[in-house]
Amino acid sequence: MEEALELAARGRGRVSPGPAVGAVIVREAEIVGRGFYTARGVRHAEVLAIEEAGELARGATMYVTLEPHCFTGRTPPCTAAILRAGIKKVVAAMEDPNPRVSGRGFGELRAGGVEVEITGEYAARAAALNEAFVHFMRTGRPLVTMKAAVTLDGKIAAPEDNQGWITSEQAREHVQTLRHESDAILTGIGTVLADDCRLTDRSGQERARPLLRIVLDSQLRLPADSKMVESCAGDVLVVTTSAASAERRRRLESKGVRVEVLEGPDGRADLNATIELLGREQYLSLMIEAGSRVNWTALESAAADKIFFYYAPKILGGVQSLPVAGGIGRRRRIDAIRFRGLKIHSITPDEFAVEAYLEK
Repeated sequence: MEEALELAARGRGRVSPGPAVGAVIVREAEIVGRGFYTARGVRHAEVLAIEEAGELARGATMYVTLEPHCFTGRTPPCTAAILRAGIKKVVAAMEDPNPRVSGRGFGELRAGGVEVEITGEYAARAAALNEAFVHFMRTGRPLVTMKAAVTLDGKIAAPEDNQGWITSEQAREHVQTLRHESDAILTGIGTVLADDCRLTDRSGQERARPLLRIVLDSQLRLPADSKMVESCAGDVLVVTTSAASAERRRRLESKGVRVEVLEGPDGRADLNATIELLGREQYLSLMIEAGSRVNWTALESAAADKIFFYYAPKILGGVQSLPVAGGIGRRRRIDAIRFRGLKIHSITPDEFAVEAYLEK
């Protein structure tokens, strides 16, 4: 199972909207087949492992990180392939949260004479490996992670010159790992106008689908000659309101930018409606890399599910430096937004990141 989990991890960023799965076939204490799923090959881990094992699969045991699927989608059912191969026993790390499977795969295998064992000690690791997939299957919404680079006093920008970086090159490289594992990334128009950012995945690794770049832009101020628009290849979405200029919309759409009117009760581009749109289009994960106002909106509305904050050994101080979350804030300490499951990640000897989940 350890090897199956390592194989599954090789599918990170390469499987959406499906899960990352690894499979290992063992016969007489020897591994005879291995496989992991990627969307490009559209061949599941179980099938690849069976093909590698050949006739040695008959009477063998398969270790798999997720319950084998039992319906015909982009591929035939893996349960059928397992039964045809004559696998004697299947050891799985967890049940598939997909309602179309969710125990049915195990049921088909048992009905076909295959012994099934679920190893509880690996369930948490298997679920963490497919955190976004599990979340999406249970809620119908993408897993939303707010990322920020902050000083020790919680600042993300100075009041005047913002040249240079808060965090180190190593931290910025680590961010690319998060981007690679995300289906979409979102920011506000203020950040785009200030930084002229592209918000691309620069990891250089294969992706299952292009990283969808989203801008909340109530007045459609996104410049047609910005780096984001100029680099658009059908992967930029601008969320705006009915008050936006029709001419600006036509100009952006002529550049290949998708424009959607999703207006909130406050007359601004609606973050939660954007997240619901992503859910309908089967985007499993969204990373927010935005400014102080959008960050506060994501936290206050509970649109964010988790945070990933990179801390640098610096202090900006002052009342004009922008905090990681602005807005009106909470007026009493007792009403503070709370988090759980906090983890500390070492980035460099002097930098660390905090990962935690929003209490809802």
